[in-house]
Parts: sequence; C-alpha cells; structure tokens
Amino acid sequence: RASLKYCKLEGGPWLGTAQGASTTPAPQCDLQGLWRNELGSNMTLSALDASGTFSGSYHTAVTATNKQILVSPLQGAQQYTGAKGQPTFGFTVQWQFADSTTAFVGQCFVDRRGKETLETAWLLREEVPSRRDSWKATR
Repeated sequence: RASLKYCKLEGGPWLGTAQGASTTPAPQCDLQGLWRNELGSNMTLSALDASGTFSGSYHTAVTATNKQILVSPLQGAQQYTGAKGQPTFGFTVQWQFADSTTAFVGQCFVDRRGKETLETAWLLREEVPSRRDSWKATR
C-alpha cells in the first residue's frame, strides 16, 4: 500500500473561509475536476450522480511496464458527505496498457483556506497464468 496526495488543479468550486470569526459553513470537498499527484499522474473525475457514483480517467506517470502508457477509465463512489464535508471514496482503474486493475480508497480533506487534498491508498492486482502464481499478483 502507498499513500498518494492529490492536489486539485481546476474544476469544482474553490472554497475558502474569511479570517477571523465566520458564519459561513465549513468548506465541502468536490471531487469533480482535474487532479494531479506529486508523481505527475493526472486524474479527471466527473460530477457525482444522485447515488454518489462517478466516472473519469486516469493517466499514470508511474508504471512497471515497458508498454506505452494510455489514459485508462475509472469508476467510483463517494460516501455521503457528512457535516464536516470530508468524505471517503473509492474507485477502480482498468488499465488499458496492462493486464491489471487498481483499487483506490481514500478521503478528501479541506483545509481552512479551502484547499482540497485527496489522501489515498491502493492495491494493484495483475493477471497471472495460474492460481499457483496468485501470491505474487497483488502489490
């Protein structure tokens, strides 16, 4: 497992609070938009539908294959946003250039200035030729 930090580049509202006392509600995470992590991977997420699901695409900058990296589709769901506005979510990426799938889980955090950050952990499962090789298929 690894933790990746994502910073939102654009998309969705940029929320902030005034300095000093404020009666405005706490900033809420909005997953929709373009995200980039510290390794240079890019992720674009659609707006949530009424049931909290979303789709998008993932373009990784990190891979263990020599094949050409392709933008890959993702599907996910966000947990109901609670009063703190820092929801949990999960999504899977179906890699278009490798025989593997990655599942990500995480939480969206908003600081006092309204900056949104996604903290995630992931598991990657690659296809192996037999059940006997299953032990080496998950990272």
